[in-house]
Amino acid sequence: MAQTILFSENLNKELGGKGCCIDVSAYDALFVLVDENTDRCCRPALQTCEALQHARPIVIAPSDTHKNVEALSHVWQALSEGGASRRSLLLCLGGGMVTDLGGFAAATFKRGIDFVNIPTTLLAMVDAAVGGKTGINFNGLKNEVGAFREAVAVVVDTKLLQTLDAENMRSGYAEMLKHALLADSEMWARHLLFDIDEPDFTDLQKMVGESIEVKRRIVEEDPYEHGLRKALNLGHTVGHAFESLAMEKENPVLHGYAVAWGLAAELFLSHVVCQFPIDKMRQTVAYVRQHYGAPLFSCKDYERLYALMLHDKKNVAGQINFTLLEDVGKIRLDCRVEKELLFEMFDFVREGM
Repeated sequence: MAQTILFSENLNKELGGKGCCIDVSAYDALFVLVDENTDRCCRPALQTCEALQHARPIVIAPSDTHKNVEALSHVWQALSEGGASRRSLLLCLGGGMVTDLGGFAAATFKRGIDFVNIPTTLLAMVDAAVGGKTGINFNGLKNEVGAFREAVAVVVDTKLLQTLDAENMRSGYAEMLKHALLADSEMWARHLLFDIDEPDFTDLQKMVGESIEVKRRIVEEDPYEHGLRKALNLGHTVGHAFESLAMEKENPVLHGYAVAWGLAAELFLSHVVCQFPIDKMRQTVAYVRQHYGAPLFSCKDYERLYALMLHDKKNVAGQINFTLLEDVGKIRLDCRVEKELLFEMFDFVREGM
């Protein structure tokens, strides 16, 4: 069944009693999961909705470093102590960390309760809140434990982005750039021309809709990642390794920055393995370098990065599987690459960016 995605200009019209897009009166209890930032900046927008006056807030610490078992247990505890049943609803109001962790809490509490995602960051709007992947970080690895469980609805209100800082805007835009690479050359070219540092929010809203549609089409065809959905991992095999290494070094980076660096790295592999056009690789890498800089690592980190990639969930029988491109919009799944070439790729990222 297709996930309901609502583009909203007034959250109160979407969340309410009978006649609203999401009838919260059908549930016996309402809970709102927020982190400390969205509790302060975004939850007041929901408090004007009469149907949500009695929703119980659950507050967790912000940032991906807290997307862990301890925070998950805190949410379970709050649901249990608040009397949540299988007929309760959890509203996840926040960025990707909140929607990932909140969705996993909902998927597992009493073996599953309904949840609605209200993403407040660009990254969550175009990626984390859409598609049914939920989870937490574990044992130093990104999203190591989780479940496939779709929200009953995702409510997208791009006005929430006007308070987002520049780094988080760029972080979300990396996933949009990935979707453009998977889609077609026209969409890719427009994304390279868009000024994410001084965004036109009218244009951005249209682009967010297009980006969500790219992901929605792929997820509908392959909801459990047996085939085409693996395409959405473009940039993530290497990106997650960069992200995990940064966490180990206690110098965490935003997910989208790691994905942007991963896209640059995997386009290098795409050129070598699949003959991806070198001019398009150079244009994309230049955009990444201009807006995201380069990851901080040395040749001494190559073995550790390789070991982190071996933990990637797409791997089979200890072989690292990549999603690569023959051209923009021409996807090749389950590509295997020799370790020697991966080290050349690391050289390219260190020296060519």
